[in-house]
This record gives sequence, C-alpha cells and structure tokens, in this order.
Amino acid sequence: MNLMNIFKKIIINPFSVLIIFLFFSTSVFSQDDLFQILDEESEKSKTELLPKRMIFTQRILWGEKGLMRKIKWSPLNIEQREKELRIRRKMLKAHQAIGFVTLAGFIAQGIIGVQLYNGNYSNYKFHKTVGHLTSISYFTGAGLSLFSPPPLINKKIKGFSSAKAHKYLATVHFSSMVMTNIFSNSNRKLHKLSAYTAFGSYAAAILVFKF
Repeated sequence: MNLMNIFKKIIINPFSVLIIFLFFSTSVFSQDDLFQILDEESEKSKTELLPKRMIFTQRILWGEKGLMRKIKWSPLNIEQREKELRIRRKMLKAHQAIGFVTLAGFIAQGIIGVQLYNGNYSNYKFHKTVGHLTSISYFTGAGLSLFSPPPLINKKIKGFSSAKAHKYLATVHFSSMVMTNIFSNSNRKLHKLSAYTAFGSYAAAILVFKF
C-alpha cells in the first residue's frame, strides 16, 4: 500500500477527521486555560513558601527537606521560590507543548496499528519507531509535570473540577502507557487494549480543561 492510498484512507475515515479536528482545536484553547490556572495559583498567597499538599515527586526534590534544599542548589527563601515558580511555568509550558506532540504520535500509532491488526505488516518497523518516539515524548512530558517545583499553595478543592478530572485521567493514561510498553511484545490483545485506553484517557485529559 503506497502513501497516497494511506492518505486517502485517512481523509475518508470520519474517526481520523474527528481526531485531527480535536487535536488542532485543543491546541488553541487549552494553553490559555493552563496559564490561567498558573496565574491564579501564583496570586492567591505569598505568606507560605511551600504548599501543605505536594505530590511525592515534588516533595522529594522541592520539599522543605528535599534534595534541592539539602545540596543547597535551591535554598528555601522568598527570592528562590520566585525563581522556582518561573521554572515551574517554563516546565509546564514545555509539558504542554510536548503533550500535543505525544497526541499526534498516538493518532499516528492508532492509524498504523489498525493496518497491522488487519494483516498489513508493511509498516511494522515504522509502527515500532513511532511507538518508541511516542513513549519518549510521553514520559518526558510526564516528568516535566511530576518534577516541576510546587505552586505557592495547593488547596483541596471541594466538588468536581477540570483540574481534578485532569489528574484522575493522568493516573489512567500513565498506568495504561506503562502497560502498553510492557505488553508490546508479549501480548497483542493487552497491548492493543492498553494503547486504546492510554489514547482515550490522554485525549480526554487535554479536552477536560475546556469542557
């Protein structure tokens, strides 16, 4: 199957068209939503240098007794926390940009993967290459989020919110992505199921900031 035939199948496939539309539409609005959250958390309070609630990866590095404090690379004071918040913003901006690259990789993997499961193995090597690149992109983006400096405050919000939904979905797609890589060569059915779960929850995690 040549590239022109593959392109034609992509164009006439309604599912592919919908996914491509969602990809470009979310890239426009989700950036403003994420930056608004960052701005709000920076303006709420400056009385405490560290939030009471931090994820364990942030506490390991940036907590009061974290690695960055022990090696004195980032002493805990007002001036340094201001620098950390700037670092946090840059890391989350990079996290967001890499997120859209990863989403594109998921889409490409889905299109090629369907061909493989239908018996067309001509793009098997390309599928493996895109899979490795998507995994690298995904876990790089995840690391930027998990190990970024904490915000000034991190209050527990009552009720349901887009931020909570994003975190819950992150747990799902992170676990699914790990399983996708584990079963890539050992169990095709579980590999396919975990890959679809990772893609669906990942796309939903991006969309949830708007809806």
